[in-house]
Amino acid sequence: MATYLVTGGAGFIGSHIAVRLAREGHVVRVLDNLSTGRRANLDVIRGAAREGAFEWMEGDIRSLEICRQACRGVDYVLHQAALASVQRSMENPADTVDVNVGGLVNVLTAARESRVRRVVCASSSSVYGDTPSLPKHEEMPPAPLSPYAVSKAAGEMFARVFATGLGVPAVSLRYFNVFGPRQDPASQYAAVIPLFASALRDGTRPRIYGDGEQSRDFTYIDNVVEANLAACTQGTAQGQAINVACGERYTLLALLQAMGRILEVTAEPEFLPARPGDVRHSQASIEKARRELGFTPRVGFEEGLRRTVEYYRGNGHET
Repeated sequence: MATYLVTGGAGFIGSHIAVRLAREGHVVRVLDNLSTGRRANLDVIRGAAREGAFEWMEGDIRSLEICRQACRGVDYVLHQAALASVQRSMENPADTVDVNVGGLVNVLTAARESRVRRVVCASSSSVYGDTPSLPKHEEMPPAPLSPYAVSKAAGEMFARVFATGLGVPAVSLRYFNVFGPRQDPASQYAAVIPLFASALRDGTRPRIYGDGEQSRDFTYIDNVVEANLAACTQGTAQGQAINVACGERYTLLALLQAMGRILEVTAEPEFLPARPGDVRHSQASIEKARRELGFTPRVGFEEGLRRTVEYYRGNGHET
């Protein structure tokens, strides 16, 4: 069994990765400052881990010394910690850059000193911007529309430099609209699917910013976990960026209608002005992921949506 560090492991994506690793019997260390992560997610990880195989460190990746402590004795680093919101970055660009770029450099530096086997960095489809060509493929030049997207593009470049020039095996995974259970609908910057689910469950009108015809490649969380685990051992890890998605796209109106069918309610959205920094259409090519990681999405959109809606119908979100 190996030892894994999951930064941001109290968050949505990080906690799912950590639970999977714990269930496979690995030693899991989580570093999180709980600015957006939740203690309830740590309890889920702890419950999945064998005795003595889970370690929780409260700390901030903006501290190089904290990152050094977290990386000691670790085989693999799955770097999920970030301020992950376009809207938040438009309101406060400096914090986004500080965490997403400065924090990433600290993690890569500490990983180099500890000679970890590989670092898997969470990036974002937002780096592509609003380029009209679909599907988005990794050879396209970045065209970010928000400070968040810029921070992720910069993070990819740092990962590449550390991999090719400083001897840190690293890879960046470009996530496309990840969704699933435990995604927090109560956050000021919550993602669209938990917001829709909560509104439909509570009998309120879901809000759509824009006309609802914008489309996304929605990616169920289990597929993202699979890609992260594969990226620890598959591929060259020479700093390349790889799309992680399902290779399909759905409009927000189609998404809302599908959720309404699952819940057997009529979905009548409230339309609000489009938000600056939002991308109009997003769909991934996943050929590179297939080639480099042996990646194939195991849970499709409809099944993932059913699982997610059932979760919110039954639990809301864990407390």
